[in-house]
Amino acid sequence: MIINLLNGIEFQSHHIFNLEGAATIIFFFTVYSLLGWLLENSYNFFTKREFFKPNFLYGPFKPMYGITPVLLVYLISPETNWAVVIILCFLIPTIVEYLTGTMLEKLFSRKWWDYSDTPMQLHGHICVPFSLCWIVLSLICIKWIHPALTLMYGAIEPYWAWVWSAVGLYFLADLVLAIRKYSLQELVSEEIQ
Repeated sequence: MIINLLNGIEFQSHHIFNLEGAATIIFFFTVYSLLGWLLENSYNFFTKREFFKPNFLYGPFKPMYGITPVLLVYLISPETNWAVVIILCFLIPTIVEYLTGTMLEKLFSRKWWDYSDTPMQLHGHICVPFSLCWIVLSLICIKWIHPALTLMYGAIEPYWAWVWSAVGLYFLADLVLAIRKYSLQELVSEEIQ
């Protein structure tokens, strides 16, 4: 079954491996990361009455929400079997969330989210209830949000061609500064102990 599943997965667009493809990926990554930041902070507002939730990056972006939809839209085509689509919409976000949570905790000795009190969780990084939510959000993204963003990208692509590399550099700088910030915090906390 796993071999059949993997045989059904292929990149839907081979042009992603050139400059235009990189520009497209950075556009979708940027928009989805911003939407993820809005979604998480909105959820935090409704559950804890605080809009701003601690963020790894300085800017208003959640990279997990940028990576996951990009992977999904490049792995899923209109011809992909619906069962494979559901499995990918469960696995891709769950794996990205688990790897991100594990990596952040190992590197910085800190958890940005914790599902330890949630049923059916693994190391506090993932849990079945949220993985089921990821299926729904992923399907909404593939069915409605991504087609709208694709139309929007088509309209602004000539302008985006001038700024996409600067946006990519912004994300790189934000990542480097965030790593530096949390690495220094970890060093200071170790010295205090």
